[in-house]
Amino acid sequence: MPSVLGVVAKQLRSHPALIPLFIFIGGGATMSMMYLGRLALKNPDVSWDRKNNPEPWNKMDVNHQYKLFTVNMDYSKLKKDRPDF
Repeated sequence: MPSVLGVVAKQLRSHPALIPLFIFIGGGATMSMMYLGRLALKNPDVSWDRKNNPEPWNKMDVNHQYKLFTVNMDYSKLKKDRPDF
C-alpha cells in the first residue's frame, strides 16, 4: 500500500496546477495555528496558572499592548484610570 505522501506527490507531478492550492492551504493552516497559539499564550483572558495568578487581567500594566494590531493607539502614553485590586 503506497503512503499518503507518495500518492500526493504523484498527483502533483501529473497535475501541476494543484501546487498553488497546496501552498495556499498549507500557509493558511500554518498561520491559523500560529494565531491560535498566540491567543493561547499572550491573551490576558487565558489563565494557565490558576494558583499563582488566578486573574491575570488585573495584574497587567496600563501600557501593555496585548492586541495584535491597533490603529492610532500609542500605549506608552496611557494613564492609569482603574483601581488596584
